[in-house]
Amino acid sequence: MDDPVAEWSCPPSRLRGGVLEGFHGARLRQLLVHEEIWITSDRASAALWAPPNHWRTTWREDLEIVRRIAHPRLAARLPLSVTGLLGIERRHPAEPPHWYLAVLGTEPVAQGQGLGSAALLPVLERCDADGVGAYLESSKERNIDFYARHGFRVAGELRLPWGPRMWPMWREPRR
Repeated sequence: MDDPVAEWSCPPSRLRGGVLEGFHGARLRQLLVHEEIWITSDRASAALWAPPNHWRTTWREDLEIVRRIAHPRLAARLPLSVTGLLGIERRHPAEPPHWYLAVLGTEPVAQGQGLGSAALLPVLERCDADGVGAYLESSKERNIDFYARHGFRVAGELRLPWGPRMWPMWREPRR
């Protein structure tokens, strides 16, 4: 609920929960086909990954996300949100092949207990074993240090139109 991109795309907090549920539900269905959804046993944290060369969304997937986040009270904002989200995808590096962390979330009351790290670990271990990098966009500056502890480094800065900054991060495989 307090994610800067969520606040930017859905300013009214009373609508945000429903919009986020629709967005994350659509994204989860899109990524389930790759079977790289990692959830802690207590379901307090989850990491949704796209494997190498499967991170780009199709126009149908984009349309499903738009349908899920559309709300009559947000109609005027929808073009800005869609433009911003598609702009993030355009800046996504095409090469080299890499794992893409599309979503990482941990229940606020469970943060700081290592659950996010536990959800990340299976794919990061695969990255290391296979010699493949990983990529993500951090929407919270305070999360940069968390990702850095897992080997990610800031690779630039993005700014959503009239919105918050984001930090693309890259992780080289550890040998």
